[in-house]
Amino acid sequence: MRRTAWRVGVGLAATAVATTALLASQSPAAKAPADSASGRFTLASTDISAGGRIADSQVFNGFGCKGGNVSPALSWSNPPAGTKSFALLMHDPDAPTGSGWWHWVVYNIPASVSSLPAGAGDPQKNGLPAGAAQGRSDFGTPGYGGPCPPPGKPHRYYLRLYALKVAKLEVPADATAAYIGFMVRTQSLAKAELMGLYGR
Repeated sequence: MRRTAWRVGVGLAATAVATTALLASQSPAAKAPADSASGRFTLASTDISAGGRIADSQVFNGFGCKGGNVSPALSWSNPPAGTKSFALLMHDPDAPTGSGWWHWVVYNIPASVSSLPAGAGDPQKNGLPAGAAQGRSDFGTPGYGGPCPPPGKPHRYYLRLYALKVAKLEVPADATAAYIGFMVRTQSLAKAELMGLYGR
């Protein structure tokens, strides 16, 4: 009798384990990693490879650097549901300033846009989509300012695209890059990132 009861108990335990495993494999949580990987919010560039050296065409022209100072072509995909606009921030955390260096600040990019052409950061040209605005970089003027670190170890340059839950970011026309960056983060739904290296 005891042996029979023991066998029944073991059988029931095995069935419970198998059922739990089956339910877990069919649950949305179990499927989430694969689904999220295929629909991940991503930022890419034909001019900058992830972790690669930034070309001279994107490098600043001044401060001892002789580059083309052309902002890179960028494209993105799979923004989250509810995205109403985008903001792009380019930052060098390795600059010897204590707070890094802001190289490019673009906001109010319409949600319908999924790319920026090379040179869109030139404030003298009309390369940005209608409604988009550029904030002042740490070079002191609106628009793109390319890498130009002091001689030594290469610096990291992060291009971060934020999907925002507002169609328009309400910031003063003369707002600093740090202020705009703060406001961007308060309205962010998701972030896509690309990092390039440059040294001299």
